[in-house]
Amino acid sequence: MYGPRRGGQQFIGDLYTHGLRNFVVYEEQDLSEFPEANFILVPDTLKALQQLAAWHRQQFDLPVIGITGSNGKTIVKEWLNQLLEDRFQIVRSPRSYNSQIGVPLSLWQIVPGQELAIIEAGISQSGEMAALETMIRPLLGIFTNIGEAHDQGFESTRSKIREKLGLFENAVALIYPNDNEALNKEVIDWSIGHPGLQLISVGRTPGSTVQLVKSVSEHGLTALQILYKGSTVDLEIGFDHSAAIQNAMTCIGVMLYLNTPLNELQTRLSRLNPLAMRLELKTGINHCSVINDSYSADISSLKMALDFLFQQHQHKRRSIILSDILETGRKPESLYTEVAGLLKKYPVDRLIGVGETLFANQQFFAGIGSGQNLFFNNTQSLINALPTLAFRDETILLKGARVFQFEKIDRQLSLQVHETVMEVNLESMSHNLKQYQQILQPATKIMAMVKAFSYGTGGFEIARLLEFHKVDYLAVAYADEGVSLRKAGIRLPIIVMNTEENALLPLIEWQLEPVIFSLRGLAALEKLLRSEAISLFPVHIELETGMNRLGFAPAQLPELLEQLHKSNFRVQSVFSHLAASEEKQQDEYTRKQFANYISMAGRIRESLGYAFIQHIANSAAAVRYPEFQLGMVRLGIGLYGIDPAKSSLLDLREVGSLKTTIAQIKQLTPGETIGYNRKGVADKTMKIGTLRLGYADG
Repeated sequence: MYGPRRGGQQFIGDLYTHGLRNFVVYEEQDLSEFPEANFILVPDTLKALQQLAAWHRQQFDLPVIGITGSNGKTIVKEWLNQLLEDRFQIVRSPRSYNSQIGVPLSLWQIVPGQELAIIEAGISQSGEMAALETMIRPLLGIFTNIGEAHDQGFESTRSKIREKLGLFENAVALIYPNDNEALNKEVIDWSIGHPGLQLISVGRTPGSTVQLVKSVSEHGLTALQILYKGSTVDLEIGFDHSAAIQNAMTCIGVMLYLNTPLNELQTRLSRLNPLAMRLELKTGINHCSVINDSYSADISSLKMALDFLFQQHQHKRRSIILSDILETGRKPESLYTEVAGLLKKYPVDRLIGVGETLFANQQFFAGIGSGQNLFFNNTQSLINALPTLAFRDETILLKGARVFQFEKIDRQLSLQVHETVMEVNLESMSHNLKQYQQILQPATKIMAMVKAFSYGTGGFEIARLLEFHKVDYLAVAYADEGVSLRKAGIRLPIIVMNTEENALLPLIEWQLEPVIFSLRGLAALEKLLRSEAISLFPVHIELETGMNRLGFAPAQLPELLEQLHKSNFRVQSVFSHLAASEEKQQDEYTRKQFANYISMAGRIRESLGYAFIQHIANSAAAVRYPEFQLGMVRLGIGLYGIDPAKSSLLDLREVGSLKTTIAQIKQLTPGETIGYNRKGVADKTMKIGTLRLGYADG
């Protein structure tokens, strides 16, 4: 398959090495390189995938809920699964698989016996939705909201709404928020041409099909008063932010459309959990890592969890704690034979089963792992046995249905140090990387900045994710960070931005590529390379073009070139730093820096007589100056969800959140003081809280 940046065929070699033997391709292959492989040649691999998915979908007569919108698609999908999983055998899109490729992969999961499908559909430009509608064919439609995401792909907000509404061309009902005037108008106008479509509006607007009369949020909870068909009902959800309230209202609209009695709504809404419980990676006891996926247990999410487990290389040993898979409608021997087959494809060292059904069917797992498998009738029995199970130096996957309360096991296995925690959402970082990939030229490489241990968010975990998504280079601040990544199994090229003269030997030992920014540093590295009889050692040259920090100035170029010709180096890249690429008022200076860089890099290339990678664009410049992308861009702060360019081209998500608890709450009277030197003074009766934040929390 050919994407906007590179073709999938370049990975055939790697896939063949890993055992894959069947490929659908758009170009003929050299069969002698892959003697055991089968190749199906088609004009367009994406269209072939979509046509196959559409055919597969048509083999099943089950209702499909199709979800689109700018935000909230994944949350609404997952919440609907929580609300409805006891009524239907549900298949749903994995994670955020809602693209031209993700939708067919989602539909391919449909198998006999399933009763409801919930499928996301996301588009980024005009003309994409028709293909998704042909595959999904939803009976019930959900439009979550409309925002600015992907505005650049459409002529106007109106055209974007109309394009998204194309998903519901053959639907019988559409649930949508009518508080947004533009969305409400377009939905009503569009529905005129679809007379059989039932509109179900949700929102605060009087006259809404499901009207939110009142909402009161306090202490993380929100009380809702809903008006539906003349009846008022009071409900409560365990969230207090506006996006969650809107998503909950959408879900309530679906539940009412499905004829859920009003007196049953609260019981179901109490099931809603935040999605942070999906695939949380934590530091565990005894040098372990813990992946907590105690959110749901079904075959599709088990596959995703095992995929995630095998992306982690912190430890050679892997264990999985798995609960009964509930309410599948399948016979245990069929279900657990399939689960055992999965565990053979993703070989784990130890399986710990929890639940009466797993306990009774443990014979299906003979031969899984190293023969140390254990089975328990319930969660408490496992908790009682934990001290004897000797978890050490391994990655542990917790995969359980919510009723098994695996969060209790998580608390036992996770390292409890502080009540102040920094949470990092790896899915958000994947999303942000893809946002930048969409705006880059196909030949432009990506260097991801993971210096300072990924700005304090966890160097290895971030690096492993970026390696999995095929970035081209990683950049660290100092050699010790690069050594840590190498010890953890990271194989990507790693650039060391600040090369210290007393830390050169680790560069050679661990195959790290240093940045050279001074003649003194160049001489020191050259001396070491000669003593070790090493030639063609990869280095990166930093130029000074106006940042006035590190790098060779124009006047130093003649001496730099003279030394490079004598050296044992191979110049991998030449780069510079922009001082103010995000500020419009500094555009003239930024363009001057770029011109200086192009001139200096050109002189170096002419002198050396060979090509190297050129890069100057950071997160902001990659967006604001597409012509600066050159051979590579360096992405740092943008990957972490902060867009310095403030561009409508990107829809970035926050990656990190800092959370703490309140140590104590006090009531103060007017005139009382707070803290050292009595700097804080209460000017009225007030309540204050002391947070467990500070000291070593940066």
